[in-house]
Amino acid sequence: MTVHAVQPKDLTPLILPAALLALALSTLAVQLAPTLPDVFRSSGIILPATVTLPPGHLTYRAEGHFLRDNVPMDAPITTVAFARPLEIMQYQVSVEDYARCVADNACAPALNPGLDGTPVTGVSYQDAVDYATWMSTVTNETWALPTDAEWAYAAAERFEDDAVGLADNPANPALRWIANYRAEAARNRTADPDPRPLGGFGANSNGIMDMSGNVWEWTDTCHRRVHVDAAGNVVSEQPACTIRVLEGKHRAATSFFIRDAKSGGCSVGIPPDNLGFRLVRRPSWHESLIRRFFPNQ
Repeated sequence: MTVHAVQPKDLTPLILPAALLALALSTLAVQLAPTLPDVFRSSGIILPATVTLPPGHLTYRAEGHFLRDNVPMDAPITTVAFARPLEIMQYQVSVEDYARCVADNACAPALNPGLDGTPVTGVSYQDAVDYATWMSTVTNETWALPTDAEWAYAAAERFEDDAVGLADNPANPALRWIANYRAEAARNRTADPDPRPLGGFGANSNGIMDMSGNVWEWTDTCHRRVHVDAAGNVVSEQPACTIRVLEGKHRAATSFFIRDAKSGGCSVGIPPDNLGFRLVRRPSWHESLIRRFFPNQ
């Protein structure tokens, strides 16, 4: 009988793939940890209530100062597609929530002290960005200001179309000026400067509270100046990111460092009563795995 010795296999080619797989799994575990159910993570962080909107389309009036032949015109209607769900805070950031960021030396104090249970006001665009950065750090999630289109999508029927509704008339630009003046005068008559308690303006059809109340909300969208030709095609676009778009009872554009629009810095029209904000949460790539294995979370 012939005995054959068993030769050990050379495992060297498998070492590198195995090491890479182990590294990938460890990285995934670290990223999954913050979104595991509470039984697996610290309960010290209280996350804000949010509303998740399904994917869809938004047809609305674009943001920007549009001109044809150097004559102001109404911005065009545009359609924006949202391929993924949009998760947005149900309420604006409150006085007490913002105070936690200040206590951590991550945010500058708001201009207005405010009362607990009301939205924080007297904050600039930069203050809002600082809060989003802090929020992202303490939750190990990604929070950010919404874009103008995201805010409008969330606002639904409470989004205000700021069109004047006049046909272009280069021979008589005063007509548009008069129409703008009348619209601004009407807004000024309905000024309501005192922030109400959270929820004071009720919910919209999406269940989101206080959209288009008396606290205008910072967005991450830069103001822009857009020139179009006779056919409506964009000839040139000049973004001005030192000026950011605010949404509320009407759209406004204000310098990023302004905390009180009524004291100056509002680029166009009647200044907003109050400046505040809410955030959106950007989902991580691995959250589909969480929903698969923990569908009730």
